[in-house]
Amino acid sequence: MSSSHPYSPIEVKTDLLLGDSREILTQLPDNSVDLIFTSPPYADQRKSTYGGIHPDKYVEWFLPVSEQLLRVLKPTGTFVLNIKEKVVEGERSTYVMELIIAMRKQGWLWTEEFIWHKKNCYPGKWPNRFRDAWERLLQFNKQKHFNMYQDEVMVPMGDWAKSRLKNLSDTDKMRDPSKVGSGFGKNISNWVNRDKAYPTNVLHLATECSNKNHSAAFPEELPEWFIKLFTKEGDIVLDPFMGSGTTNIIAQRLRRDSIGIEIMPEYYDMVKKQIEPLQLFLLDARPTEYESTKPGRRKTVR
Repeated sequence: MSSSHPYSPIEVKTDLLLGDSREILTQLPDNSVDLIFTSPPYADQRKSTYGGIHPDKYVEWFLPVSEQLLRVLKPTGTFVLNIKEKVVEGERSTYVMELIIAMRKQGWLWTEEFIWHKKNCYPGKWPNRFRDAWERLLQFNKQKHFNMYQDEVMVPMGDWAKSRLKNLSDTDKMRDPSKVGSGFGKNISNWVNRDKAYPTNVLHLATECSNKNHSAAFPEELPEWFIKLFTKEGDIVLDPFMGSGTTNIIAQRLRRDSIGIEIMPEYYDMVKKQIEPLQLFLLDARPTEYESTKPGRRKTVR
């Protein structure tokens, strides 16, 4: 292709691997992955497909996986783990907290915790609790300084600025005084006349329920948000528990290379039919910016 052509090609590679993550991961090079985003089988869940892992054995089961993930992740990379404690005999299990402590001893930094608020969680009634409407997304890193592209996930400012700044003088707009008399205020001058702000660590997303090809619902927006936040085009995304391949499909759509590992042949075969191993995108190399249309959503469960 001529260098004068306004479009430049980019190849996006997706590697799908069939087998046990604890074995497959040993074949990947050290420091080779930019983002790990995954949702492993929860304790005692998906027994019909993944056998289920007892809560008392979960940390022991997962640590060999996280050891390999620590090795393959780049020093500037991030590991996001979607996981949730289950209720055992009326009491919340502590295996997630135990896993966090064990992973810190393994060498991981527990940097942040995000909450996925399920806007359309399934209704129900229990004698001693209410229905679950959220899940954890635990962020781990190898070092304190890592790649993070916060501007890629900014959200509309909305009416907050109008209502908050409405009655403030120019002086007040430089320093919003504390409402509790602590003497500490917030500098809000940075947000005057802006139409976007940085989001919180709570993501309000509905589950995907229209497709029953997999035993756990997983919205596309979830991996999409973290892929945008922690990677750029051409980076490598890994999902060691691929499921129906949502992470890999979104990574390809966002022009990131990816690796997916799945132990169940039926899910592996299903994803193989949906993803081209090598996709060629044409990028507009001209300086002029054009409005782009948003691609249609793939209704899937993970």
